[in-house]
Amino acid sequence: MPASIQRIDALDLTALAERIKAEARALGFQAVHIGSANSEAHRADYEAWLAAGYHGDMAWMERNLDKRFDGAQLHPGTQRAISVRLDYRPEGPMQSVLDNPNQAYISRYALGRDYHKVLRKRLTQLGRTIESWVGEHGYRAFVDSAPVLERQLAQQAGMGWLGKNTLLLNNTAGSWFFLGELFTNLPLPIDPPFETDHCGSCTRCLTACPTDAFVADGVLDARRCISYLTIEFNGSIPLELRPLMGNRIYGCDDCQIVCPFNSFSEPTQEADFQPRHDLDQAELLTLFLWSETQFLAATEGSAIRRIGYQQWLRNLAVALGNAPANPAIIDALRARRDDVSELVREHIDWALQRQGANPPA
Repeated sequence: MPASIQRIDALDLTALAERIKAEARALGFQAVHIGSANSEAHRADYEAWLAAGYHGDMAWMERNLDKRFDGAQLHPGTQRAISVRLDYRPEGPMQSVLDNPNQAYISRYALGRDYHKVLRKRLTQLGRTIESWVGEHGYRAFVDSAPVLERQLAQQAGMGWLGKNTLLLNNTAGSWFFLGELFTNLPLPIDPPFETDHCGSCTRCLTACPTDAFVADGVLDARRCISYLTIEFNGSIPLELRPLMGNRIYGCDDCQIVCPFNSFSEPTQEADFQPRHDLDQAELLTLFLWSETQFLAATEGSAIRRIGYQQWLRNLAVALGNAPANPAIIDALRARRDDVSELVREHIDWALQRQGANPPA
């Protein structure tokens, strides 16, 4: 028997699990739970969701299904998934920005540094620390970067329940948090699952959705979701959905804003998640006038950069079309029209019509 396996067999795994949780909290995670890395129990619902086409153009969600439901296939030797939570909600206005049609609403998770980098660095550090205690243990960190059902794994490990808005909810922390996982081959004791659904008869999240993207409790049609339309989808936004998007230019938080459990959430203390470049209350027109150089500079290290400059302009054009009629908006739209992609030009023309101005012939 290899020495590393002998060493693991000799461990007090219960004490090790508690030590791991303490270390994770010392790294800044608000919660850490240990559970199975197998989510096979959720396969039927997931495959039915795919069959209905609710994933839209996200073809990657159809791939690697066996790996998605079995952590050992994704990372050989995996026995446990250590799920962590990192809160991200910054201080500052949300509803008042949504209510101001001249301001840009950006999902709160994207206002600061890209969460992938923040969580992955800390999870990797946690894995290395565990390795310093027990020797090699075959770990791998995941942060929304592989076929992992992270909300389901976190629920199985006792972190919360899956709400009607499909997000993981916690009865003392709401849903303003990121999730990450550290897969390990250590046979750690498993925390009990969170089995109580506290949503009850509440449907605030469903009725608050601007585009009626929820087709049933816990079932989201991504093709109507503003987060999908503004981030994942790089095509022409359906005409019937554009007026419903309001001033939301990157993501949407409406279903979180109205959730009663988010009244228990605490503002993040993470400097990395604080708003940059006043993006929490920027004017639509100001952002639309950014050059590509300005866009790249302002979104360096941000999740926003992933959509690229043209998609950024597309989203802003829709929001400007939904803004009150303003000669300055019309002038800006016309000035941009000849310097953008055909896709963006189509959305600019739509916005000009909404502003009461005819696009150039």
